[in-house]
Amino acid sequence: MSLPRYLIDSNVLLRFFTGEPHSLFLAAKALIESAESGTALLDVPTLVVAETAFTLESFYKQKRRDIARVLREFLETPGIRVLERDRVLDALDRVQATGVHFVDAYLAAVAKESSIPIASFDRGLRLFQDVERFEPGT
Repeated sequence: MSLPRYLIDSNVLLRFFTGEPHSLFLAAKALIESAESGTALLDVPTLVVAETAFTLESFYKQKRRDIARVLREFLETPGIRVLERDRVLDALDRVQATGVHFVDAYLAAVAKESSIPIASFDRGLRLFQDVERFEPGT
């Protein structure tokens, strides 16, 4: 018999990480514990990671590096599968190391993997010595 498998939405992750509201936190926690115990599988799309990181920072005022650490730990939980695993974990490591936004770190992870320069006006991308940044108009 195969395990139940679910794509998890950011609203479930936000309830889990913030504990608010308590009743939804308990439901989210039960689902995540079912994955940890091996009775379910949870797939986390990359966009859900990005939306969760953005909301924790913008609405809940959490620090980027802390968000990246917590998300990375969560994504390494048994029963939790992140789509584009290596890229997402690389991006979260980049956020922890530099404090840039998750999307910028994700672009850097893609650029490293593909050897394609990033076209951007964001000078914060210079923090990544392993990727090339191209500024249009220069």
